[in-house]
Amino acid sequence: MWLLIAFIAVPLIEIGLFIQVGGLIGLWPTLAIVLLTAVIGHTMMKKQGGQVLQKLQRAMAGDGNPAEHMVHGAMILFAGALLLTPGFFTDTMGFLLLIPQVRMAAFAWLRRNVKMQGVYMNMSSTGYRRGPRGSDTIDGEFTEIDPDELPPRPGSTPSGWTRR
Repeated sequence: MWLLIAFIAVPLIEIGLFIQVGGLIGLWPTLAIVLLTAVIGHTMMKKQGGQVLQKLQRAMAGDGNPAEHMVHGAMILFAGALLLTPGFFTDTMGFLLLIPQVRMAAFAWLRRNVKMQGVYMNMSSTGYRRGPRGSDTIDGEFTEIDPDELPPRPGSTPSGWTRR
């Protein structure tokens, strides 16, 4: 439901802001601001993305938990998408996500409000195991069938598109 509201509200907000700003300063200055924010946002995103990537690489090498850096990287990527989308509202949201303190607050909110759940899978030669917490095993056997030897499907007639 929230996604539907966002898909309706954001374009309406952007159109309203374009009309208001365009009426105040004119068409060409409005378009110049939109283009300038995209260029500035791209530059900031590239710089901060590189910094977060270095932190992520250090964390993956054993110097800490990479989860926070991965979330920061995802937020920077999302900020870049917002900044490349023409509009004043999306630019504002994109620039806010490029502020490290805003990202940290968003990450803290996500940590409090989003429930993480892991999925563990093990494949063994004897079958499929759910993972370390469960000991249920599903064993199975299979036989390969040559596609040319498949029996015709009941009620089907060859269409010329199949090899049967």
